[in-house]
Amino acid sequence: MNRFRLQLEYDGGPYVGWQRQDNGASIQQALEEAVRAFCGEITSAVAAGRTDAGVHALGQVVHLDIAKQCSPETLRDALNFHLKPQPIAVLEATVADSDFHARFSALGRAYRYRIVNRRAPLTIDHGRAWWVANTLDAQAMAAAAQCLVGRHDFTSFRSSICQAASPVKTLDRLDVARDGEEIRIEAEARSFLHHQVRNIVGSLKLVGEGRWVTEDLAAALAARDRRAAGPTAPPAGLYLSGVRY
Repeated sequence: MNRFRLQLEYDGGPYVGWQRQDNGASIQQALEEAVRAFCGEITSAVAAGRTDAGVHALGQVVHLDIAKQCSPETLRDALNFHLKPQPIAVLEATVADSDFHARFSALGRAYRYRIVNRRAPLTIDHGRAWWVANTLDAQAMAAAAQCLVGRHDFTSFRSSICQAASPVKTLDRLDVARDGEEIRIEAEARSFLHHQVRNIVGSLKLVGEGRWVTEDLAAALAARDRRAAGPTAPPAGLYLSGVRY
């Protein structure tokens, strides 16, 4: 059996998320079906991060095992052929050690959230960013974000259906920067709670609007209560941007 490591890019809009589900098409299902079309084998594709419905990826990492002997380049090209016309691309394939695990071997994950801050609605970026018409103060958002960096109990930014054993996580980076009409939030940690990034973004938006200041964000964190934090930002703006091993 040969283990391969894949790097994927995809538009999560048409899918119920990474993981196979009974209520719609998933990225995992599409990839596994492409493998079967290529070599006739049934495999289980394992991802570094189980992205939710509507969430995108620029650097999702996946491992899978197949018996067929082939080069990584052949596998990449064959999977891309059988994935057409779905918005999923295998950017790279490499041979992996038998003990490599896309999820459990990961040392860190990076997410990017895109806000397009302008009066006009989205056209090209519709479904790929959060449109916010009211002017946001990105500098205030960036300054406030730093109170969340470090090891904390992130209960206030955790989904009610989160299955993580503990709400305590170490947020290594949380940067906010404006480039023209776009505000990008970059978050890095070993792992994240369910909806953690989207809930943080929803709270940072309150800061950007001037409705909250840094102390309000810090108080929401300290409350350890989801009701104390801001709303959940929509999935369309979120991207799994990379995985570190």
